[in-house]
Amino acid sequence: MPHSFEPEALSGVIGHMNNDHNDDNLLIARAFSALPDVVRSEMTSFDGERGQWHVVTADGSEDEISVHWPGGPITERREVRREIVALYDAACARLGVAPRAHE
Repeated sequence: MPHSFEPEALSGVIGHMNNDHNDDNLLIARAFSALPDVVRSEMTSFDGERGQWHVVTADGSEDEISVHWPGGPITERREVRREIVALYDAACARLGVAPRAHE
């Protein structure tokens, strides 16, 4: 069973991703969704094995995608950032987009 994070960790990470990293959410969705033409993406949840996003396409189709963490299962909040950054880098590689520098 995947590790479950505390509600405070979930709301903090999800709020940060949806308020400060909309472009990253969209890039991840475009790289890993089976649906074409994703125009909107919002992180909805995560656990120790994966992140989840709600995606919307240009024609209004909606889906939930689940993407496993590139580095494998995690159990600590500080590991979430590392895995989201790795997921962003993997999305850039899949889409042929140059990733920005990480702070």
